[in-house]
Amino acid sequence: MKRNTFKYSVIALATSILTSCSSSYLEVLPKGSSLEASYYTNQSEAFAGLVAVYDVMRKNSGGFENMVTMLNAGSDDHVAGGGGATDGVGLQTFSNYTLSPTTVPASYWGDHYQGVFRANFLLSKLPAISMDASLKARYAGEAQALRALYYFNLVRLFKNIPLITSPLPSSEIYNVVQADPSAIYAQIEKDLNEAIPVLPNTVPAADAGRLTKGAAQALLGKVYLYDKKLSEAAAQLAIVNGTPGGANPYGYKLLSNFADLWVFANKFNSEGILEVAHTSASNAGWGNWGSGTDEGNTVVQMVGPRTLTRPAGSTAPAYYSGGWAFNPITQDLYDALKDDPRFSATILDAKTLKAAKQVNYISAYQDTGYFINKFMPKQADVSTGLGNIELNFRQNSYLIRLADTYLMEAEALGGTGARAQALLDAVRSRVGLPSIPVSLNAIANERRLELACEGHRWFDLVRTGKAATVLASRGFKAGKNEVFPIPFKELENTKIKQNPNY
Repeated sequence: MKRNTFKYSVIALATSILTSCSSSYLEVLPKGSSLEASYYTNQSEAFAGLVAVYDVMRKNSGGFENMVTMLNAGSDDHVAGGGGATDGVGLQTFSNYTLSPTTVPASYWGDHYQGVFRANFLLSKLPAISMDASLKARYAGEAQALRALYYFNLVRLFKNIPLITSPLPSSEIYNVVQADPSAIYAQIEKDLNEAIPVLPNTVPAADAGRLTKGAAQALLGKVYLYDKKLSEAAAQLAIVNGTPGGANPYGYKLLSNFADLWVFANKFNSEGILEVAHTSASNAGWGNWGSGTDEGNTVVQMVGPRTLTRPAGSTAPAYYSGGWAFNPITQDLYDALKDDPRFSATILDAKTLKAAKQVNYISAYQDTGYFINKFMPKQADVSTGLGNIELNFRQNSYLIRLADTYLMEAEALGGTGARAQALLDAVRSRVGLPSIPVSLNAIANERRLELACEGHRWFDLVRTGKAATVLASRGFKAGKNEVFPIPFKELENTKIKQNPNY
């Protein structure tokens, strides 16, 4: 059973029984509860339900309103770009910090709660299903870990959110109130701590992409870091990381060539701890757009230059020509990376190539001439299926990879000591850089360069208290812009209150 079989063979079934595709989580239960109440009666149906919980992971890099391009747009490493100042109003207003309850894309709230609700229903039904006890425990662990992931995104994006851990009767959905963020973190940590013992250490290639013990521990370590529980974070991440640059219990290993991380066919490699799977096999067309049934990597399409072509005699790589020019890279990130060995794998300097008559492209909104090479649409990745090319790029995205966990553990250790030094050195050594004295500043800088353009930078600035200074010129206001406004429709006829200063 291939990974794409795991994710897609029952997707039509899962979608038909879990018809909660509204952008408002408050609309989920009235639409789907009657069908869901009679479902999950056997192992096959439980598996279908689990697939539906996993499917929300695609929020990271699938669909126009994905996490990567949105979070990039609000960081100092990118601007929104695209076709104009109103192209993707959510991206544009987050980039210039005029995001409001009416311009914030509601799907960042609704899609994640859709994942939470799917997990809640599956967890409520599993105890009564007749199936192997150990397999049932694994399904429950996967559902809990996924619920933890979705709540982690919600609490980081919106902070003040409802905590719902079981299916709600329709009479109660408009009476839900927000929980203290500490309660959200406590639930996330509880879910992950309960999931870890029942998850497998590894999965066969046929199940690649499913949660493992190491992936859940890496996520728990990251959660502890955000929750300021540094000793707990360091302990969890140390298990995942093992010997820096060497062995660990799960077989994770830094790729020897940094650029290989971005080869579209190099899925589920030794450095990928938690990946979001994409495929070109769904044959998605524009009729699927916005419905959650397109399964390609949309970031790839969004970040490519517009109408990129190669003149005769050019030796430039063969890129696909149909990008939308979102997330152009700022001069500041270009300057930070220009002398770094990771530059060419991270940034496509189309401006220099154009000046050298190696490529042509149409300058779009906020064009800097610098584009994300990690996700550049390449001719070799163009789908040959029946769907639209733009919706069927198959490159995976990383939620967590080993270099990330090395640097998180070094940070959790306070940026000091022999182990923190070894962790930082391992990341730098992989790309041929010499050792530098470890410190929190050195770790933060390494995170920026190593993880550039992957959607981490904005969260890193916010959680370390640097955002108000670094993003002041973009309009960022302390005490407000650390979180998104809650979408206006979630406030209508509910007890949910708007975040401060919105």
